[in-house]
Amino acid sequence: MALIDSFLVFKPTRKLIWKWVYPFMTRRLARSETLFLNYGFETVPPLAIPLSPADEPDRGCIQLYHHLATQAQRSLRGENVLEVSCGHGGGASYLMRTFQPANYTGLDLNPEGVRFCSKRHPLAGLRFLQGDAENLPFPDSSFDTVLNLEASHCYPRFSRFLAEVARVLRPGGHFHYADFRTTEALPEWEHDLATVPLEILQSREINAEILHGLDRNAARSRALVEEHVPAFLRDMGRDFAALPGSRVYDYFKTNQFSYRSYLLRKPGHTT
Repeated sequence: MALIDSFLVFKPTRKLIWKWVYPFMTRRLARSETLFLNYGFETVPPLAIPLSPADEPDRGCIQLYHHLATQAQRSLRGENVLEVSCGHGGGASYLMRTFQPANYTGLDLNPEGVRFCSKRHPLAGLRFLQGDAENLPFPDSSFDTVLNLEASHCYPRFSRFLAEVARVLRPGGHFHYADFRTTEALPEWEHDLATVPLEILQSREINAEILHGLDRNAARSRALVEEHVPAFLRDMGRDFAALPGSRVYDYFKTNQFSYRSYLLRKPGHTT
């Protein structure tokens, strides 16, 4: 059974698997300054958001963050923002520089990743902390916006994570969320999202945009796998990166995986 199957099936072991996998990935990929771990996003015609030359190589991955962040009518400017499972911090850096929130906290379970982020992204108002998505280390009503991108499939107790998001959001605050599930897991996923004390404002399946993003990133992702993943793990690495021709890529193409983006709001009014 490939890793992509095991974390979607065996809930009790997910955290143990990912507590090993992500530090391993960070130690390997930090050498190549890999700042993003998401699949990417592209439209037809191309989204073509303006990017600096330094950001241009990561366009596909940045565009997925841009899509996520721009779902609400209001801007992130001046807000207190939390990103849960911030990976290598590229998205946090882009959103901080582009949308200028007052403060941005990136939280991740991976201590290697947090150390990498703190060193690589020294921006005023941006901080990185080690912590658990199912037990967020913040007081109630701490944030105007919470983001979570392509990570919650790793959590053993997704409903617990959603409850924590609702707790730390201020009344009127927004939850920007995107991830994927197998077709078999869709009913439980939809039930959990429908029963959390947050109002779903938008929901959209973005498989086509994810596939275009994967195509855009394919050459770079393949090079990273070949350079940084040991030979005996490369088949797993190709699945993890969802390279064209891999099982995961085909799951998206045949709709055995559904990738969706959501915007949710906590009832009430901001103070």
